[in-house]
Amino acid sequence: MKVKFDYILFFAVLMLVLLGLLFVYSASMYSAETTYGNKFFFLSKQLVGALVGLVVMVGISFVKLDVIKKFWIVGVAISIILLALVFVPGIGVENYGARRWIGFGSFTIQPSEIAKFAYVLFCAVYMSKKDMSKLKNCIWPVVVGGAFCLLIIAEPNMSITMCVAMLMVIMLFIGGMKGKYFLMLLVPLALAVPLLIIAEPYRLQRLLAFVDPWASPKGEGYQLIQSLYALGGGGWFGVGLFNSRQKYRFLPFAESDFILSVIGEEVGLVGCLFVFALYLVVILRGVRIAINCKDKFSCFLASGICSVIAIQSLLNFAVVTGSIPPTGLPLPFISYGGTSLVVFMGAVGILLNISKQVLQDVGVKSWIT
Repeated sequence: MKVKFDYILFFAVLMLVLLGLLFVYSASMYSAETTYGNKFFFLSKQLVGALVGLVVMVGISFVKLDVIKKFWIVGVAISIILLALVFVPGIGVENYGARRWIGFGSFTIQPSEIAKFAYVLFCAVYMSKKDMSKLKNCIWPVVVGGAFCLLIIAEPNMSITMCVAMLMVIMLFIGGMKGKYFLMLLVPLALAVPLLIIAEPYRLQRLLAFVDPWASPKGEGYQLIQSLYALGGGGWFGVGLFNSRQKYRFLPFAESDFILSVIGEEVGLVGCLFVFALYLVVILRGVRIAINCKDKFSCFLASGICSVIAIQSLLNFAVVTGSIPPTGLPLPFISYGGTSLVVFMGAVGILLNISKQVLQDVGVKSWIT
C-alpha cells in the first residue's frame, strides 16, 4: 500500500481530537445538564466541529499547494474584514465583556483563530519571494502582524494578541531577519506588554492574582486556585474518568480554556504526560516536514503552522499550571470550540499536504523511521 502522507502525524492529531471529545463531554456534562437540560449539549457541537474538521483536514491535504498559495493576500483581507465585523452591532457577539465572535443565528465563528493561519500563509509566500536580510523587506510582515494585533487587542483578547506577536517574531526569525533588526523589533514588543497590562485594570488584577492567588481567593485568584486544586487532586493516576469534582461549577471554563485541569484531575500526571507526548509528536513531525522541504514556501508554511500549535499549546499548559498569569486561550484540538477545532485541523491538512511532497523526495522508509 502506497503511503500518501505522514500517517504518524495524522493519527496523533486524530487521537488528540478524540481525547478532546471525551473530556469535553466529561468537563461539560454537569453544566450542560443544569443549563440546557442536555448533558450532551457541548459534546454534540464539538462532534460536529470534529467531523467538519476531519473533512477539511483530509480534503485540504489533496489540494495543490499552488492553489493554497494564491490565497495569501485574500486570506489577510478576509481576516481583517472578519476581525472588524466583531465590532459591528448585530453581527459581533459579546461575551464576558469581550467582542471576539461573529454570530449567524446560533452559529458563531472566532475570526482571530483564522487570522493566525492567514498570517502564516501570507508570510510564507512573501518571505519566499524576498531577501529578508534587508530591512525594507521586513516591513510588510510587521505591518500585517501589527494590524492583526491591534484589531485583536481591541476585542479585547490579549492572549491571542500575544500568540500573533510571538508568531510574527518567529516567522521573521525563520525568514532570515538580521539580528540587529530583530532586536529593534523585540524591544518595542517587550515594552508593549507591561503597557497593555497597565492600560486595563483587570489585566493588572490578573497579574497580581498570579503572584498571590490567595490574596483574592473569591476574585481574580479563584480560577487559578480551582485549577491547581484539580491538578493536585489528580495525583499520579487521577480520580477516574468522569469523576472530576471541579467540573461541578467550581472551575470556570472547564470544557474550554481549562480543560487540561479536568484531564489532570481525572487521569492524573500520567494522563497529562500522554497528552503532552501527543503534542510533541505533532510538533516534531511538523518540524521534520519543514526541515525536509525543498522549497522556501513549503518550509516557511510548515514552520509557521508548527509554531502556532506549539505557541498556543505551551501557553495553555503554562496558564493552567500557574506558570504565567491567567488568560483565556483554548488548547488546540482538545478545548471546546468549533472554529478553533476546524481551523487547526485544516492547518494540519496543509502539513499533511506538504508531507506528501517530502515523502517523494526522501523516501517512505527513511521518513517513517
